[in-house]
Amino acid sequence: IAAPPQDAAHLKVLDSWMRSYRPEELFDSSGAPLAELTALTPSGEMRMSATPHANGGELVVPLVVPEPRDYMLAVPTPGGTEAECTRVLGPLLRDVFRRNAEASNFRIMCPDEITSNRLAAVFEATGRMAMWDDAPGDACMAADGRVMEILSEHCCQGWLEGYVLTGRHGIFPTYEAFTQVVDSMMNQHAKWLKATAELAWRRPYPSLNYILTSHTWRQDHNGYTHQAPGFLDQLASKKGSIVNIYLPADANTLLATTAACLRSMHKINAIVAGKHAMPQWLDPAAAVAHVERGVSEWAWASSPAPASGSGARGVDVVLACAGDVPTLEALAAAAWLREHAPAVCFRFVNVHELLRLRTPAHHPRGLPDGEFAALFGDAGTPVVMAFHGYPTLIPGLVHERPGSARFSVHGYIEEGSTTTPYDMTVVNEMSRWHLAIDVLRRTTNDTKLIAELEGKLRTHAEYVWEHGDDMPEVLDFKWPASPNGGTDSKAKRQKR
Repeated sequence: IAAPPQDAAHLKVLDSWMRSYRPEELFDSSGAPLAELTALTPSGEMRMSATPHANGGELVVPLVVPEPRDYMLAVPTPGGTEAECTRVLGPLLRDVFRRNAEASNFRIMCPDEITSNRLAAVFEATGRMAMWDDAPGDACMAADGRVMEILSEHCCQGWLEGYVLTGRHGIFPTYEAFTQVVDSMMNQHAKWLKATAELAWRRPYPSLNYILTSHTWRQDHNGYTHQAPGFLDQLASKKGSIVNIYLPADANTLLATTAACLRSMHKINAIVAGKHAMPQWLDPAAAVAHVERGVSEWAWASSPAPASGSGARGVDVVLACAGDVPTLEALAAAAWLREHAPAVCFRFVNVHELLRLRTPAHHPRGLPDGEFAALFGDAGTPVVMAFHGYPTLIPGLVHERPGSARFSVHGYIEEGSTTTPYDMTVVNEMSRWHLAIDVLRRTTNDTKLIAELEGKLRTHAEYVWEHGDDMPEVLDFKWPASPNGGTDSKAKRQKR
């Protein structure tokens, strides 16, 4: 019916078609629906547009989260204790299940990796959800289990999104490299959170929480396919009011961070946490304070006595780090510099909450200019940084800071395969020796010390090729370093 206004025949056909619906049975003379019809429509929360199940923020029962200090490790001296960070986290998540059993409002969605990721303590409180009979080899299965495991990141992401959008709480632990499988799904969720935060009638939703574990720097055994930290780049591109990225250096900071994320609302939180044994740096009080600040100087690792008049705020260079392995390498570099280059005055800064590097205009937790300068110096102070992810991410976060080009970032540069853990840092130029060389080149340019460190890199390559393991000097490092740069722990090597 192309032209009813101009063609009478077309108009007649249209009139006949519309009258076939018998509008006189549906509307009164004014065109309003008849009262007996409007009486059939739902009212109040029965309306599709008003049901709380489509506005899950109205259904939220706050999650009961245990006090993280109750699970923290005693750390009498920095580096004096070793632990598997996610294994330390497991009991806290177990007790989240226990304390919210009545509300039944907490789940873990995981791509078949709870045990691999050292979180098996949760099975003391619940099981893997399964609607079928146990088969040989099954473990911890239960029809009412609150852990949902399936080797599909897409399914886990979809399950968790649906769960939090209906007012419940959850967390998604997964191998870091394969989190990028759900990049586009996370992207859409972030946009939805940003849009709904601007609507007064939408209530805040529980946060979508990721734990990125089995991460890039400890995938020396699985190899190149499992080495991919790019999810952080994708997440950092989202609206600052919605996203957070955390890089806890040890188990105590991981505990404090996870508890805070579980309590948070209307965010996407990503926590990068290793599962292998690592040195523990901060006691409970220091860990809680560091997490609250997000970025702070670790004064015990800085130069013992800053020289007066050298650089901004009394330092020649800032040695910074973000991530557990980067922290280990930066501390090893700091120990070497304190012993072999005492004339170099540096401040040691650990970045736990990555997006605090942004300005307050781009993230609500962005460091004000004064606080940023107090940590990273003025526009003339070089910063050498060891970073968990791709080094290109950091310049994008600090580009509005004075002298942003002074940041020299060492991170993952798409090198590595099946090799040793320390060799992963060497081939990606993030090792303690690469960091120390960079510091020297930006300060004293001591060619003798630089040559010594370059010699260590050559020796490392020869040793790894011959022995298939890292050198004792690397394996036995403790803070503070012994005179030869490591601790001569023969017994520890024999045990290993």
